[in-house]
Amino acid sequence: MTSGSSKFRILGDYIRSRRNRLQPEQAGISDSYNQRRTPGLRREEVAMLAGVSATYYTWLEQGREVTASREIIENIGRALQLTPDERKHLMELWNPHDTEPVPSINTVLNPQWQDIISQLAYPAFISNERSEILAWNKAAADIIFNFDSLPASERVLLRLMFTDPSLQQRMENWEEFVRHSVAVFRTYYDKQQGDPFYKEFVDRLCADSPEFKRIWELHDVELKKVNRVHIRKPAADAYDVYDINSVASIADHPDLHICVYTPVLNARTT
Repeated sequence: MTSGSSKFRILGDYIRSRRNRLQPEQAGISDSYNQRRTPGLRREEVAMLAGVSATYYTWLEQGREVTASREIIENIGRALQLTPDERKHLMELWNPHDTEPVPSINTVLNPQWQDIISQLAYPAFISNERSEILAWNKAAADIIFNFDSLPASERVLLRLMFTDPSLQQRMENWEEFVRHSVAVFRTYYDKQQGDPFYKEFVDRLCADSPEFKRIWELHDVELKKVNRVHIRKPAADAYDVYDINSVASIADHPDLHICVYTPVLNARTT
């Protein structure tokens, strides 16, 4: 499969997932669920709302290499009632000028960045877009996870959140937190189709974790933002609340992120 056809297939899969999510009454369409085999809008209904032919819209969903203008894609985004993050993702998938290869993912870190985060009092780590943990400080090992206990190949935070029972139990808002994490990972997955890591990772985690498979199949996307997590310390009854601030673009490596867990004052809860 060529990179072009792969890109069209990803675009088709994405708009189909958003169509299946949108209910008729949300789009102002009066209909009975008894008349529908599956929930969600029909293709011809999205086509009507977007002002395109049903055949044309069907071709887009099927991943055919058809020409689509910015106006058409924006109309489809409005018809599907996409969020701002979802619209941005749609436009990135469509972008006809995006012919440059996606840079490879960094898996090796300059030692000086380890020295920098080691000086931070708050939990902090450096990860790439695969969610591989490349460096961490003592506070992160004490409060988030003892990454030293794992070989480098297993230090993948997204996987740990679904497969490590102790981490799940200590995350009081686990469902909310992982749904955002998976939605962010989906944006990287869609743009890194040339990297075999992503498909292998998702296939393996879907097999190992029914919870991940359930959330992955929602096909949600979100941009990385300040996120809040509630973490119970080992052998403690209360949990602490942290805002996770992510600083992207380390030097010339835009795929690397410094994540700092900043305590939310007066937010400790039993």
